[in-house]
Amino acid sequence: MIDGKSASEIFDSIRQHITSGKLAKGQTLPPVRELAAQLDVNRNTVAAAYKRLVTSGLALSLGRNGTVVKETPPPLALEGGNPHSPLTDLSSGNPDPARLPDLSQYLPRIHRTPRLYGDAPVSSELSQWARTWMQETLPVDGEINLTSGAIDAIERLLCAHLLPGDSVAVEDPCFLSSISMLRYSGFTASPVTIDQEGMLPEKLEEALSKGARAVIITPRAHNPTGYSLSKARAAKLKHILNRYPQVLVIVDDHFALVSSAPWYPIIAPQTLHWAVVRSMSKTLGPDLRLALVASDKATSAKLRLRLNSGSQWVSHLLQDLAYACLSDESYQQSLAETRKLYAVKQHKLYSALRARGINNIAPGDGLNFWLPLGHASQSTAFALAKAGWLVREGEPFGVNAPAQGLRITISTLNDSDITRLAADIHQALSL
Repeated sequence: MIDGKSASEIFDSIRQHITSGKLAKGQTLPPVRELAAQLDVNRNTVAAAYKRLVTSGLALSLGRNGTVVKETPPPLALEGGNPHSPLTDLSSGNPDPARLPDLSQYLPRIHRTPRLYGDAPVSSELSQWARTWMQETLPVDGEINLTSGAIDAIERLLCAHLLPGDSVAVEDPCFLSSISMLRYSGFTASPVTIDQEGMLPEKLEEALSKGARAVIITPRAHNPTGYSLSKARAAKLKHILNRYPQVLVIVDDHFALVSSAPWYPIIAPQTLHWAVVRSMSKTLGPDLRLALVASDKATSAKLRLRLNSGSQWVSHLLQDLAYACLSDESYQQSLAETRKLYAVKQHKLYSALRARGINNIAPGDGLNFWLPLGHASQSTAFALAKAGWLVREGEPFGVNAPAQGLRITISTLNDSDITRLAADIHQALSL
């Protein structure tokens, strides 16, 4: 059934059989020695074909147990809520719509001159604003680029530096879109356990020592937990990264504009390739999807190969709208109020739960509050649904094993909601 004389021909033959269904998911491929004899080729030729199948994500190497056709992973959960639910939706991860800018008032400020192929991919005004704002994040002199959101930035950065099959150290639990992006881009997620101060240093060291080629760190308002790096933890992680200068370090500071947690540097001076990503989605709204990327010059050059004004640059209309908002003093004042409002809601829910004897929690930063559970979350989520609340079950946020907890989006809660929710959580946990 399998034919070919070169590694490329054997790879193409097996790929065609997988695509057509002649080779089923989970089926073991013939041993290298056996297939080499059958095709009358050198064993190294078959081994090279199998290696390419593995790196392409079509097969999985089980060592001495052979090579099998890779199973199709089940569909991943998606971010967002359920607009048709009759329940109060605390599952979405969305910002409070009332705290987003009224973009219509900024439309008159948009440039009337058309932008054409060959124009600068990032407007000079937005680039200068970003450089000033992101100066604190730069370990050395860097450059500014723009992508269509944080996940778009991270995917481009990984693809610029890594090969399919390479390991990427990520927080566990992890943002749903990050898990999905890694899976479908062909990278291997290496989970690094987190606590209320961020990644555990010994777990990051373990992932890097086992060959992780990149690490993605959320310094503030981690999704799903809301946790932020402490100063001491950031210093420990930076010290570890200092010993692995070849590892690509991506800092996903997605909540930077409305975070109430301080910024602590993570990128070591010896790190060769690094990037800090700051998204506008939680500040200006998910529909105004763009992210600023500060990075070293070599990484910037790789990004710009795909972000030039002839392929995939971010619309200048969106850039103009973003700059009009960000440079408006009244909107900056509104951002300060939003930052304080989210922080107050976090602490009020934390205090309300603690008052009811729920102590295994910590106030987070940002839009989401994490309720750890010692068991599968479905029963607790169902009890809260009967009380009128739709929350996000934590299991899908686990990288290799289910994460036991509930993610609760607090952005639209008022004081009365928080009091009632805390009472209902207490009741649900008592069942």
